[in-house]
Amino acid sequence: MPLRSARVPRDAVHHPVFARFYARFSVSADLRGGIAAYREELLAGLSGRVIEIGAGNGLNFAHYPAAVSEVVALEPERTLRKLAVTAALHADVPVDVVPGAAEALPVKSEAFDGAVVSLVLCSVRDLSRALSEVRRVLRPGGELRFFEHGVAPGGAMATVQRGLDRTVWPRLFGGCHTSRDPLAAIEASGFELGTYRRLRVPEKGPRLPTSCCVLGVARRPHEDTH
Repeated sequence: MPLRSARVPRDAVHHPVFARFYARFSVSADLRGGIAAYREELLAGLSGRVIEIGAGNGLNFAHYPAAVSEVVALEPERTLRKLAVTAALHADVPVDVVPGAAEALPVKSEAFDGAVVSLVLCSVRDLSRALSEVRRVLRPGGELRFFEHGVAPGGAMATVQRGLDRTVWPRLFGGCHTSRDPLAAIEASGFELGTYRRLRVPEKGPRLPTSCCVLGVARRPHEDTH
């Protein structure tokens, strides 16, 4: 499937220091924090052509089921993209790692049976536009699989998260925002929410504060003409 001409620079995201930190931390979290099991659950049952938005260092690649015929993995950050290319070489399904930004996906409309967002909606620059692009490239009835962290359900923690997002957190952590509401954003972008569950992650392992996460599935409506 030929790629469209991207409307953004080749390296629209450049966080080399954070990328190196994330690459080390994410591997540890997978091995000792139970994240790998969530990746397995996230991807179970997918089939056909899949696009993954913000593939990072490619930790999802090992968990794609055999029924997936192709994965187009988008990663805008150069350091992480190089690691994702290496991970793709060891995947059991074909994975093509490409540059680009979530707000301007360089692929044709309705080209994919499934889409995956995994700990990435916190850091996209324009959340609404990114999800609109995901909806565009999914066929009607196609699934969006999501595993995202976001705002706590009220109380002092939510207040702290909003304060962090207004100050230093996004600058220190690669554009990450802790107080976004991924479920609300997905639904507002025209997806039909399916089953999902809320998690505290990590539940074990690395001695770090836990995040409020949600793992589930949404669908582009069959009658959707975008």
